[in-house]
Amino acid sequence: MSKLIPRRFLLPIIAFCFLDLLSIGAGMGVPIFAILLGFVVGWFIPQIFLHDASNLRELLKKCLMASFLTSCFTLLIMIIIWVPTTRMLLDPSADLANFGIPLILFDPRASFIGWIVLMIVVSPILQVLATAFASSMHLVWRTPTFLEKPINPP
Repeated sequence: MSKLIPRRFLLPIIAFCFLDLLSIGAGMGVPIFAILLGFVVGWFIPQIFLHDASNLRELLKKCLMASFLTSCFTLLIMIIIWVPTTRMLLDPSADLANFGIPLILFDPRASFIGWIVLMIVVSPILQVLATAFASSMHLVWRTPTFLEKPINPP
């Protein structure tokens, strides 16, 4: 059996990559729209994997794996965008107070570190949560027909 991606998965992957890049660009590097896109993607993930799963457990595994993969793509983009700015931490002449991030902590350096952690670590985790929540809500509201049968009939 081939390990390549089946053709029917190729269009959703390309569409997600394009929409994720667009949403990150619309947020100007802040992935708030990518997190919101996670709800939309999570709603459609069970429909994509419905024909590959034989039971609910397998379908939920595939949905969770797809949630992690979508988040990995966003993590990659966040690393590309934000890791080069971490060089400012080593530069003593860098003006972190006027970098354009919210100074929610007492020190500009601490606020900058918090912002980088928020962008690189926390945002992809929030996207996983949004995608997994939306896919589980889709399965709750629109239960597939093979899941409606009782597990242990009397």
